[in-house]
Amino acid sequence: MTVTRVLIVDDQSMVRAGFAALLAAQSDIDVIGEAADGEEGVALARSRHPDVVLMDVRMPVLDGLEAARRILDPPRGITHRPRVLMLTTFDVDDYVYEALRAGASGFLLKDSPPSDLIAAVRVVAAGDALLAPSVTRRLIADFARRRPAPPRGADRPALRLKALTAREREVLELIARGLSNTEIAETLVLAEQTVKTHVSRILGKLGLRDRAQAVILAYESGLITPGRS
Repeated sequence: MTVTRVLIVDDQSMVRAGFAALLAAQSDIDVIGEAADGEEGVALARSRHPDVVLMDVRMPVLDGLEAARRILDPPRGITHRPRVLMLTTFDVDDYVYEALRAGASGFLLKDSPPSDLIAAVRVVAAGDALLAPSVTRRLIADFARRRPAPPRGADRPALRLKALTAREREVLELIARGLSNTEIAETLVLAEQTVKTHVSRILGKLGLRDRAQAVILAYESGLITPGRS
């Protein structure tokens, strides 16, 4: 059995203790450390090599956004890059959006049910992004409202899409609209395994970590235009 090593970074001791107790009770999860601020979190991430970092967004000394950036884009010589799952009190905010751009694998509301936290750690550890369709749609709506997409073909992100086939562009557009693999399969009349293959190829060709970055690239490239349904 593979055991997932988790680091918890949150300035509230009660939150850390609660999360740690819940996760440590799982046979496949090992809590290897706790940090009260982003700076301590970065240091522990580099010394203890967790698989997943649960990162609060707002903290003293160093906020979660900057801490996530430092963990996901470490100095030369540091090769370990854990998955980062942001913890937030709000559904979507600027900090969460920027964290996703920096490479975070998703975000989780602090008041989510315990089962959601456990599932989130497992999903992120497996290499997927924690962006349920409903959460993706809220992220898209927020991004569209405050950051209009650039004209098609006018920037570097748009040029990257030329590496995709027509079918892959279709799949990417549906990912960016918040559809799950099952929904994409139904929409395009494809087998779900075929959709998974397309998603894997899209991420590989575009050099993306997960669906979270795919959603952002789709908007920044102009593939999806704010306001279009």
